[in-house]
Amino acid sequence: MTLVLLANGLLIMGMSVLMALLGLLFPDTRGLFMEASVITGFPGGLAVLALWNRPRDFSRLHSFLLTGTIWVTGATMGAVPLWLWQMMPVDAFFESMSGITTTGSTVLSGLDHMPHAILLWRAILQWLGGIGFIVAGIALLPILRVGGMQLFRTESSEKGDKEMATAARFAGTTLWVYAGLTLTCMVVYRLGGMSIFDAVVHAMTTLSTGGYSTSDASFGQFHSPGLEWAGTFFMLCGGLPFAWYMRVLSKGDIRSEQVRALMVLFAVSITLLTVWRVWTTGAPVEEALRQVAFNVVSVVTTTGFATVDYTEWGAFAAIAFLVLTALGGCTGSTSGGAKMMRWVIVLKLLRLRFLRVRMPHAVEVTRYNGRVVEADVMVGVMTFFVLYVITVFALAIVLDLYGLDMTTSFSGALTAVANVGPGIGGIIGPAGNFALLPEGAKWWLAFGMYAGRLEMMTVFVLFTRTFWREAV
Repeated sequence: MTLVLLANGLLIMGMSVLMALLGLLFPDTRGLFMEASVITGFPGGLAVLALWNRPRDFSRLHSFLLTGTIWVTGATMGAVPLWLWQMMPVDAFFESMSGITTTGSTVLSGLDHMPHAILLWRAILQWLGGIGFIVAGIALLPILRVGGMQLFRTESSEKGDKEMATAARFAGTTLWVYAGLTLTCMVVYRLGGMSIFDAVVHAMTTLSTGGYSTSDASFGQFHSPGLEWAGTFFMLCGGLPFAWYMRVLSKGDIRSEQVRALMVLFAVSITLLTVWRVWTTGAPVEEALRQVAFNVVSVVTTTGFATVDYTEWGAFAAIAFLVLTALGGCTGSTSGGAKMMRWVIVLKLLRLRFLRVRMPHAVEVTRYNGRVVEADVMVGVMTFFVLYVITVFALAIVLDLYGLDMTTSFSGALTAVANVGPGIGGIIGPAGNFALLPEGAKWWLAFGMYAGRLEMMTVFVLFTRTFWREAV
């Protein structure tokens, strides 16, 4: 338990330092961020000083606690500058949780005229949440055997992450890849015409697949085809497994079933929606392809950037984007959603089930990336999907009780649990935000983002009596 509390204390201290740096960089909000730094740094510093020399026991149960508490701590501390900036507590927490979980839903408007420090702080929250989830998604969740995540450990090497023998080494290597991609994206955006500030903010929120922007018009503010294609490429980069990058760089091995499945999904959905767009509106092919590609990649990777209001493309497009919201990028990436690895496993299980119905005595096993999928992995994947569906529908029912229409309730619940950002409809669609929702609905949506980011099981197990009996 000591290590769990110490890790949370170190996180608070790190965020306090970042707040102080922002205060030094931006004189117009210096007092606000310095005050926030003191408010957060004091309890964080006390925790670190009190626990630094204490014995640090750590078990599998503590891994659940660490994974479950770190995002709540980050969201709470991240909300402090926003609260001091005169946001309501619920709005500040909602915005911060949306940032740290890289969801991208926002209650803010008038972004074009906001202090740069606030806009950069939102981007920093998303960037930190992105790297945090990559590390947790491959270093912690597989150990906890959450949602079949243990299967992904075999993707980074032939012998279960041999070259990533320790979590520290893995985290360090991941950080370099993540930072390198972010820096490259930043340079490309700057060369494409963005200001230095816009390039920094959008690079951080692109690679984290978070989607916070510096304008109410989101990525559409730039009106640049070149930047849209660049954004599409780097959102895709954020949606690919970071362990896959490491394997490609070290071995030149590009094989991955979930990467291939993601590419097929993009090819099919972009082609169909482009044809639909050209056929129904007569838009030029290049324009239609560019807009469709950008927004499809944004939704599937759960980034949440938008260049146009795609819900105005007709019923087929609206339904298609709602379906794409639930899919997600690859396991081991910054993306939210159910993840491609799980969809691949489910499709293989369905195929095997159909085969058994037709040929009861057939002997065939389910394989993923050439390896036999064990029974506990299948159970983990199916458990995840059951929890995923139950969480989305339960949250939609709760939102409906607050008087929201069915479209807003369901798409809001889905976009929160899938960590996408914009929903469907006139209120929370690509052209709107979450500011008009009731206060209680915002708290529930913040919980949905949290549960979705941590793959459901990691959160819900903390509410069981058995867990606390064993933990204590």
